Amino acid sequence: MTTRKKIKVFFYIFVTVALVGVILYPKIKPLFAGNSNSPGGGNPARQRGPQALNVQGMIITPRKLSEMINSTGTLMSDEETELSFETSGRIVEIYFEEGTHVGKGELMAKINDRPLQAQLQRLEAQKRLIQEREYRQRSLLERDAISQESYDQVVTELQVIEADIALVEARISETELRAPFDGVVGLRHVSEGTYVNTNTKIARLVKNKPLKIEFSVPERYSGEIMPGFPISFRVDGISDTFDARVYAVEPKIDVRTRTVVVRALYPNINEELKPGRFTGISLQLSETDNAVAVPTEAIIPEMEGEKVFVYRSGRAQPIYVSTGLRTESHIQIVRGLEFGDTLLTSGVMQLRPNLPVEIYHFQENGH
Repeated sequence: MTTRKKIKVFFYIFVTVALVGVILYPKIKPLFAGNSNSPGGGNPARQRGPQALNVQGMIITPRKLSEMINSTGTLMSDEETELSFETSGRIVEIYFEEGTHVGKGELMAKINDRPLQAQLQRLEAQKRLIQEREYRQRSLLERDAISQESYDQVVTELQVIEADIALVEARISETELRAPFDGVVGLRHVSEGTYVNTNTKIARLVKNKPLKIEFSVPERYSGEIMPGFPISFRVDGISDTFDARVYAVEPKIDVRTRTVVVRALYPNINEELKPGRFTGISLQLSETDNAVAVPTEAIIPEMEGEKVFVYRSGRAQPIYVSTGLRTESHIQIVRGLEFGDTLLTSGVMQLRPNLPVEIYHFQENGH
């Protein structure tokens, strides 16, 4: 047999043995793997048990917890009105300057009242004559020189003329535009000589001291916010925080938004704030100095209630809890946890009862 033929035969034998090995290997592998007496035999996972889960933990310590409500609101003037006359006529005088303070009752503008003044003078002259007649008639009545009926007729004439005078005086007062309250008058829309009627707007009067802040809170807090309740607010462009107090709460809840409208009062002594501005509102409802508080993400809601996992002897143990105050990041635990317990704060959805855990990092609880 030549060398070439020998190589060919060995090649065929090697290929045949390799194919047989590939076919038989899956069948004979379990025989070796199931031999517990062989080194490294058996199921390694069964020998070692479940692998510990790496988690973060936190030791429960006393914490100061405040329940806050954040809302948005609008600054409103304490009083505001569009000034206009109660009658028609031509403006003869404007007494105010735009953007200045005016006092309650101050005369701001005047309509021509000459015809009314003339009518008033005529009525007052008639009144003097009737008063003299009434005096003479009373003297005669005392001497029984006239009847009671004659005297009563003169008295009635005097009362009528007095009523006419009061009516003319009221009409004259309608020609005067006076400030209904203290405030700042805005830009005027008319000039002297303009003919105006009751629909003509003369200017706007605004009272900026104090200011009202109007905002809304969810209905669940409607019973906690009463007149006198303190709030704080901020406005864009000003770094300071301002304090105000609630003075009124809407007695009805808005069925569309399920909120209740609240108004607070800010003194605005220096009138540094203007009405119409947008504000961010903060309300502190309640505060606890020594609360058992946990991060919000550590709470697991279930049908039976809310639970957390704690670290006990190297394993995770579930505990059902009752909650109280809530903030943006923490929840108060009123029953279920105690100071000193180690709370598991990460991987909570992977935790199971008695699952081995290893804490690789402790979070700060803070005060």
